[in-house]
Formats: sequence, C-alpha cells, structure tokens
Amino acid sequence: MTRARPREAEAAAGAPAGPLGSTVARSNLLVAGAALSVAALLLVVFQYFVLRDALLEDVQVQARIVGSNSSAALMFEDQRAATETLAGLALSPVVESAAILDRRSVPLASYRRAGGTPPTVNEALRAGRQVFSAGALEVLEPVAANGAVIGSVVLRATQAPLYRRLAAFAAYMLLVALASMALAWLLVSRMRATVRAAERRLNYLALVDPVTALPNRNAFNENLDTCLRRADRQAGAVGLLLLDLDNFKVVNDTLGHTCGDLLLQMVAQRLLATLRAQDVICRIGGDEFVVIVEAEDAARVTAGVADKILGALAAPFPIEGQQLYVSASIGVATYPAHGDNAESLMRGADMAMYHAKHLGKNTSQVFHQEMTLRAHKRLTMEARLRRALDNDELALHYQPQIDTRSGRMIGFEVLARWTCPELGPVSPAEFIPVAEDSGVIVPLGRWVLQTACRQAAQWQREGLLEGIAHMAVNLSAHQTRDKDLMDEILALLEETGLPAHLLELELTESAMMENVEANLALMQRIQAAGIHLSIDDFGTGYSSMAYLKRFPIDQLKIDRSFVSDVPGDGAAIAIAIIALAHSLGLSVVAEGVENAQQVEFLRQANCDVMQGYYFSRPVPAPELELMLRRAQSAQPLQTVQAPL
Repeated sequence: MTRARPREAEAAAGAPAGPLGSTVARSNLLVAGAALSVAALLLVVFQYFVLRDALLEDVQVQARIVGSNSSAALMFEDQRAATETLAGLALSPVVESAAILDRRSVPLASYRRAGGTPPTVNEALRAGRQVFSAGALEVLEPVAANGAVIGSVVLRATQAPLYRRLAAFAAYMLLVALASMALAWLLVSRMRATVRAAERRLNYLALVDPVTALPNRNAFNENLDTCLRRADRQAGAVGLLLLDLDNFKVVNDTLGHTCGDLLLQMVAQRLLATLRAQDVICRIGGDEFVVIVEAEDAARVTAGVADKILGALAAPFPIEGQQLYVSASIGVATYPAHGDNAESLMRGADMAMYHAKHLGKNTSQVFHQEMTLRAHKRLTMEARLRRALDNDELALHYQPQIDTRSGRMIGFEVLARWTCPELGPVSPAEFIPVAEDSGVIVPLGRWVLQTACRQAAQWQREGLLEGIAHMAVNLSAHQTRDKDLMDEILALLEETGLPAHLLELELTESAMMENVEANLALMQRIQAAGIHLSIDDFGTGYSSMAYLKRFPIDQLKIDRSFVSDVPGDGAAIAIAIIALAHSLGLSVVAEGVENAQQVEFLRQANCDVMQGYYFSRPVPAPELELMLRRAQSAQPLQTVQAPL
C-alpha cells in the first residue's frame, strides 16, 4: 500500500465493473433486444396481412373489371373478344394467369404469363371466391347479365411482389432494431463508464483525505484490522503512533484555514519522507495523524519512529514568507501488549498522546496501565464535581492583598475550594484542570462570581469594605467565549447592588490570546462598565508589549514562579515587569510572597500590592470578615499574618 493513497482507493479507481454488474447489464440488453425483436416480428406479421389485403383488393378489382368487359363475349360466346379482354391483364405485374368461364365452367378464353400457372377452379374457390396458397392468390368473380349469372372470371396472382415488399420491410425493421440496440449499447456503455467514474470518485473520497491525500479514518480502520489479523496469523506485533499537532489552532486562527491546510500538506509530505516504505500513515481528522508499524519488536521500532517524527517536525515550515514551527504530541501503543483489539489499541494511544500533551507537548509517551487508572479517576472526579455544584459542596476562600507601602489590606482574591464527601478536601490543582477540560468550569465560574458578589455586597452594606479597592475573581478561557457573560455580570451587579469598581476580573495571558478580537471587545465592555481588569500569571504566556498597549487592562500580576526566585535569579525579571507596568500606567501585584526577604525586595522594587502565605493563606468568609473588621479598627499588619 502506498502511503499517499490507500490500496483500496487505487483498486476502486482503476478496476473495471464487477462481474455481477456486467452480467446485469448484458441481461438487461438481452431482454431489451428480445422485446425489440418480438415487436419487430409482430410488425412484420402485421405488415404481411396489410399487404395481403391490399393484394386481394387489387386482384378483386381487376377481376370485376374483366368480368364487366367480358359479359358480351360470354353472351355471344365470342372467344376473340374474350381473349382481347384478358390481354389487358398483361399490364398487371401480379396477375400471372386468368380465364373466362361460361355458366358450365367451360373456359371461353384464357391468359397466362410466361412461366405462369393456370388458375384452378375447385370447390374451395367456388365457395369462398378467393383462395390463398403459399405463393399465389386465386380469385373467382361471377359475371351477370340481366339478373342472371352467365359465367365467371378466374384470376391467379403471384405473391412474389408481396414477399419482396415484406422482405424489404423486415430488412428495414432489422436495421432499425440493430441501430436501436447499438444506440442502447452505446448509451449503456457511457452510463456505465460515468457510474464507474462516480464510484471511483466516491471510493476515493471514502478512503482518502482530500487535504493531504493520505488514507483517512475509514482506510485507517480497514488497514488496522488487516494488520491485526496478520499479526495474529504470524504471531507478530503492531505498533500504533497517534500524533496531534501542538497549537495548530493558533495557525488556523491567525493565518487562516488555507494556510492551515497548506501546513497539513507539508507535514504529511515530511512524515511520508521520514517513515519507512512499509509503514502506513493516515490523517484521521483535524490535526491528528496516525502511523501503523508492523514489526516483531514493535515496542523498539515505534520508539525509533516517534523520535524520527519529532526530529523531522523540528525544522521550520516556510509558508507565505513565514517560518512556522510545529511540534507534535505522540501517543504510542502496541498490539497485543497494550490492547487485544483495534478499539482498545486506539484508546491506549489516545491516552498516551494526551499524557504527552500534559507533560508539555513536543514529546512522545508510551501507554501504560496507570494512564487508564488516571483517566478513570478523572472521569470520576468530573462526575463528582458536577454533583458538587448541585449539592453545595463547594465553598469560597479569600486571600488578602496587601498594599506594599501602608501594609494594610486593600483587596482580596476569591478562590474556589471543594470538600468531597468521598475524597475529602480536593486541591484546586486537581479539580480546576478537570473542570477546564470538561466544560464544568463555566457553571463553576458562574457560581463563584455570583457567590462572591453577593458576599461582597453584604460586606459593603455593613461598611466592611472601606479601604478595599477590589475583589478579584478569576475568569477562565471558557467563560470568555460565552456571549452572555457580560450581560450576566451586569445583571448580577444590579441584583446585588455591588459597585462595579469593587469588582476586579482576572484573565490569564493564554486566555486573552485565544481569540484576540473577541476578547478585546469583551474587555472594552468590561472597562466601560467600570470593572477593574487584571492580567494573571504575567510572564508565563505571551508577555507581548503589543497586547499590553492594545488591551484596556489596569493591573499585572507577577507569577509566583518569578516571585519565588527573588531576591536572586528572578530579581531582574521582577524588576523589569514592575518597570514595564508602571511605564504603561498599570499597577502590579506580586503573588506567592512567602518570606520577609521577598517582601523587602518588592518594597524596594516599588511593587504596588503583595499577596501570599507570608500575609495570609486563603481563608473562608467568616475569617476574612474578622480580618476586615480588624482592618477597620486600624490594627497592624501582623494581625493578618499567617505562619508558613
């Protein structure tokens, strides 16, 4: 099988119609020919009777004419006159003989063409006055005078002209039938050729990916089944490599689908050039490719193939004057070690591929049983998380944000916490990724926003938020795609009476860059409503000056990974971020502050706000309320400090 086109598609494209189709076509033509032949035969028979009736009428007319002209000759028994009357029949091409008979049936005169047979008067002729034989027609016409029969005229006409005309008609019908059959055969042949071409095209489309010309999912399923059966017969092994291109959606979103298709074609060509001739590569959808490897030592061979693929994709792809870099996450599974059928083998490769993505992409992972357990655990956690939303198992904790200059709490971040009845307290690092992957993050984020705003509105009515600038709530990328998000936020603020300036929404860099234009429009609506905007985990994503200038943001949050390295290796980066933010008129929050050295460094670097375990862990609403009451009484910073 060629890797650019499956054997099945080539066979379908070049093979003639099957024997069953040919037999049916021939049978149909034979039936049509037989029907046409029967129709032609019936027409010939009908034409024979028409011609015979015409001949009979013609001969009868001639007999009556002769009879009317021979009455005088019969009355006077004038043979000469009778002979002269019969001589006029020489002009008739069909009459070969004739006779005028008296009342005793004795011939008075006769006429016979050369080679003609004289007429025979018998009882049949006297009774019917006309007799047809194989080659002739005999007609008897009585001759009357003064109301009495005085004789008769007998004519014998040959049917040779009739048969000649009938033969010409039959030949004509034969030519028409043959021409009709030839035309029908031509039409059927052309129709069959058109149908075969359409079948070849359909078979090609059914088995070949139209973008890359690689075998598609249908062809992959057929080939994998064939390889597994061959492995069973020969006690061999089959390796399966599932490739998913990393960040391919960014190419489609930024450069368009035309460039995306061109990139897929170039990836396919590079993979074809990299793999062995006996390996089968298919595109099974989107940016996913799969490679089937047959080898006795499938585990070792597939590992080598995976390394070759990653190496081949490392070089840039030149597209429209740009150098695009594309990596892949590869999941590897082997038969029969990792699955006893095609479905389980594919499922194992899929789990391994997603594990490779979670490890940072641009790598390959071999399936092992722990992945199945992890996937089962994830499904179980997703189900329990959905249940938790319905059963009020979730709660909000609040982490204070401290003003660097005054040491007072000027805000707090809202964080979701979950205590599962079966699992106990579940870390956000476990359930938030599950919520993101499953889409539960949307109802979860809506619940967090509603609960936090209602709680803050209550504190605001009680006068506990004096000196508090913002309450920070995180928005996920899934929430930003919801077209009703802004309407829900405005309705919530109106319902609770919470001033818009007290609400701060945090978005990550990666979420902002998923759909730049849509997110820009969303942030402009947020800003127009008077809501504060903050970029979370700054420095871990794009960190682009272009979007910092373009997006209507108010604040940057330095990621904890940089804060943990200060003072030290992260100092230069932290100072640069703070200086950059201030130059753009943005405030800066440092999260993950855990010791006095970090606090002092951030003060010296002019960081605006600090947040971390050094000041307080995230606490439930009653504890934060106590902190707010203490803050209103101007108690010192140490009252909110928590031990590490």
